[in-house]
Amino acid sequence: MRIRTYGTSGPVVVVLHGGPGAPGYMAPVARGLAESFRVLEPWQRGSGGEPLTVARHVADLNKLVESRCGGARPAVVGSSWGAMLALAYAAAHPGRAGPLVLIGCGTFDPVARHRMQAIRDERMDDGLRRHMERLPQEFPDPDERLKAMGHLILPLYSYELVTTDQEIEACDARANLETWEDMVRLQEEGVYPAAFAAIDGPVLMLHGAVDPHPGRLIRASLEPHLPQLEYREWQRCGHYPWLEKAVRDEFFAVLRGWLTRQFAEGGRSADERLD
Repeated sequence: MRIRTYGTSGPVVVVLHGGPGAPGYMAPVARGLAESFRVLEPWQRGSGGEPLTVARHVADLNKLVESRCGGARPAVVGSSWGAMLALAYAAAHPGRAGPLVLIGCGTFDPVARHRMQAIRDERMDDGLRRHMERLPQEFPDPDERLKAMGHLILPLYSYELVTTDQEIEACDARANLETWEDMVRLQEEGVYPAAFAAIDGPVLMLHGAVDPHPGRLIRASLEPHLPQLEYREWQRCGHYPWLEKAVRDEFFAVLRGWLTRQFAEGGRSADERLD
């Protein structure tokens, strides 16, 4: 995996992008943490010879932690699909994962997914629907089409952004489809969210009330398996709190403060180093 690093001192934090297949957009979060932490921003495996699975992504993340974090248990901060991957990783390797932060976490049951789709449909006007219908003709390449669609529907996921530049360098439509189909399969088979009961570390969920992902429904699906789950919601905030004018400063203050407390309470030294 391509890995970008930030910061020169402090405990290790791994930030995970969403999509799936939309690397690069966690760079602002990584930069916002770099003064206090050593941050790793991996670009998750793209599509290739074999179909992508959740297990493949979990194995890749574990390899990263083992090779780059020494004996430290890094915090894992994931956005959207990245939050789901953080949970899957911590469930598979509870002894390797430190504190988890779930930003705009994805859905774990059909009820939440149907509510999310309904919210998107309610916010979409006829002009946007027509534009969406033209995307296959305007962008024959599926990767370019996925990136264009993300930019087009960004207002549906937002309140008032300071910028619409998400810093996504490229999208991988096949990785998006394969990974998400496997996650849904695992949910339908009852693997997730039940497997998250293996997670014994602290977990914080940060959510925007304007995010179409229904935060309180998602929290309700997780709480039976994660009784330690903490939940924080902002009213004037969508799917990307670090881009929201009303809450970005508070978002970073909450995130940095919570991570600092968790590392301190866990007895972790600020001098833990990357290999």
